[in-house]
Amino acid sequence: MSAKTIHRTIYKISPRALWHSAEQAGVFAGAPVDLADGFIHFSTAAQVAETAARHFAGQSDLVLAAIDAAALGPALRYEPSRGGALFPHLYGTLPLAAVRWVKPLRLTVQGHEFPELEP
Repeated sequence: MSAKTIHRTIYKISPRALWHSAEQAGVFAGAPVDLADGFIHFSTAAQVAETAARHFAGQSDLVLAAIDAAALGPALRYEPSRGGALFPHLYGTLPLAAVRWVKPLRLTVQGHEFPELEP
């Protein structure tokens, strides 16, 4: 993987209740789709709006977590997904110490409203 495909910050969309459970446990083990696939799905800043539109359309009560990608080490891999785009996948649990921030992902009539994102 070349250095330019690595991102400093990656993002996870989660239902608020699931994220709250992770905060109580001190670790995020993944959503049901993550557990079924064997890795935690993340998106880059350039991918997260499409992820929200495809997989969370019309859903409210979501949060967006910004993750320090470097803190995840070699368990984080960029692998081809939609149309060959490389998406970050974490093979393991997400330690909450790697989370930079968590913000509500508001649903508007136009779709989800994102805070300013860091690449």
